[in-house]
Amino acid sequence: MNAEILIPITFFLMIFGIVYLIYSTRNRERLALIEKGVDASIFLEGKNKGVPAWKVFVVNLAFLLIGSGVGIFIALLITTYTSLDDDAVYPSIIFIMSGVGLLIGFGTAKDLDKEQ
Repeated sequence: MNAEILIPITFFLMIFGIVYLIYSTRNRERLALIEKGVDASIFLEGKNKGVPAWKVFVVNLAFLLIGSGVGIFIALLITTYTSLDDDAVYPSIIFIMSGVGLLIGFGTAKDLDKEQ
């Protein structure tokens, strides 16, 4: 078989395996709790608590994009006023600032959860 055929098949099998593992493990845990006589209402706990996932996603995406933009700007300034190589400066500064943006977004999302 060609490698071009194996890559999508392997990717599909990997995703299928991960999803199967998650659902089968969750099912086994629930069956074990039911066998012990635990009330089934514990499966519904936490559904309505906390901030909706879409708000956390939007906050993290916003800070990621802000961090990437600031990283591009800082990399432009560094390459303009120094003799550093463009090929090394741009990716490193963009990744660093995106990571800082995600870190700030994580802290902001935690603060949103405290307000709830």
